[in-house]
Amino acid sequence: MTRASTALRKLAALAAAALLGVAAAPSSAHATPDPKAPKDFVALHDVDPTIIQEMRYYTEHDFMGEPVDGYKKPMCLLTRPAAQALHKAQLGLLKEGYSLKVYDCYRPQRAVDHFVRWAKDLDDQKMKAEFYPRVDKTRLFADGYIAEKSGHSRGSTLDLTVVKLPAEPTRPYVPGERLTPCYGPKAERFPDNSLDMGTGFDCFDTLAHTDDPRVQGVQRANRDLLRNALGAQGFVNLAEEWWHYTYRPELYPDTYFDFPVSRRSLTGR
Repeated sequence: MTRASTALRKLAALAAAALLGVAAAPSSAHATPDPKAPKDFVALHDVDPTIIQEMRYYTEHDFMGEPVDGYKKPMCLLTRPAAQALHKAQLGLLKEGYSLKVYDCYRPQRAVDHFVRWAKDLDDQKMKAEFYPRVDKTRLFADGYIAEKSGHSRGSTLDLTVVKLPAEPTRPYVPGERLTPCYGPKAERFPDNSLDMGTGFDCFDTLAHTDDPRVQGVQRANRDLLRNALGAQGFVNLAEEWWHYTYRPELYPDTYFDFPVSRRSLTGR
């Protein structure tokens, strides 16, 4: 074989390898686009910009200690009837010098899947001292704190509280800071401009049960204030979490959506 033919064969082999590499490389043009929200989902801010939003799962200040999958923007998305009912509840509270504050609204299935992966990783307990000090992580599924499906993914469920106006800002969480139990006295818990509800948000503890008999006085009155304001507009509380409410009837009682939390999920309408 001549030197020329050998060189040609080598060039041909290199060209073939290059073509294979191009074919194997993923093409952004063919990447699967994120799903969009149905037309009857809205951004809460567009319905009522006065409701305070502190979207915890966009941040590192949650029970996992990291931003949650699917939260591309710190915004509240809801079905339109739920958002409109929340607006009516807000109008009543504003007259009394209060405002609603939402922590979480629609939650994509990919976020729930993230919770499940975290719950199965028993070595990751960096936020235990604040969010589940009295619960062994091996019990999170059995005790109902983590599940493979969430009503939030249907779009009419949200987590929220009440704030006295004028609202003081809540300081940012600093990753690695000393954690204190979510069920401790308000002055010792992570600061929150919420009324004192007896525990912080997302407290994995029986003290967070809405009607726990240990919660009395001002804390009981504050929980009742939230429940009465929302109940008058069709929201139903989850007994195990004072902050958790679902608007009834739900538009999508059997559908668990997975579009990201972002303005783009609502675009095109």
